[in-house]
Amino acid sequence: MAKQTIMDIKDFSFKYKGANKATLRSVNLPIYQNKITAMIGPSGCGKSTLLRALNRMHDLYPGNEYKGKVNLLNLKTGQYKDILKLKRENELIKLRQSVGMIFQKPTPFPMSIYDNVAYGLKLSGIKDKTVIEEKVVNALKDAAIWDEAKDRLKDSAMGLSGGQQQRLCIARAVALRPEVLLLDEPTSALDPISTGAIEELVSELKKELSIVIVTHNMQQASRLSDYTAFMYLGELIEYNKTDRIFINPAEKLTEDYVTGRFG
Repeated sequence: MAKQTIMDIKDFSFKYKGANKATLRSVNLPIYQNKITAMIGPSGCGKSTLLRALNRMHDLYPGNEYKGKVNLLNLKTGQYKDILKLKRENELIKLRQSVGMIFQKPTPFPMSIYDNVAYGLKLSGIKDKTVIEEKVVNALKDAAIWDEAKDRLKDSAMGLSGGQQQRLCIARAVALRPEVLLLDEPTSALDPISTGAIEELVSELKKELSIVIVTHNMQQASRLSDYTAFMYLGELIEYNKTDRIFINPAEKLTEDYVTGRFG
């Protein structure tokens, strides 16, 4: 079966407001449907900056500059749309519903477990309580937290462990049925058991959606991803299937980084 590109990043550059030079320069990168793409590279290389650009998160702070294109496939119409051309607030809200984001530190809302997941559904215009309930249950099941949460849905989400909170945040995102899920070092604040649970969950979720993960953990990238992008100083140095990047990279810089000989 031919690979379908769900997101196509073309000649993309990004500059923060007031910065002397661009943080990202001329990045070209395809994101394939129902695959996991890992972004690796040293701190400050632009991985998280690129990730946040993919759902226009930077627009929460005005004055940043985008150049190039980020084309997102509409699965219903089969047409691509350049998300950098979206201007209206309602367009950006819709974009963030179809390109969800999970951060390094779990960010549950200070409300019940149930309301955490229901909140986005209500915001997206769903009013039928039965529909909301069904979607909440399904999302908690999809995020592999239903068994732990089903008897405490009215309890505060703040009482969950770090790993449970991160899975709840994933449930909150997948409830909206996004096309792409962006994960910014989602396990770096978690213990090894919670990390394993999140990795297992992410592997399952790629059946339903496309995933981009930023990680400092080389083992995690090699275990989890289908494709890997290595970034350095704001540029994409190499992109390929993950096994090629880790076993037979084309660039010496990539080899030095993945083998730990970097710097």
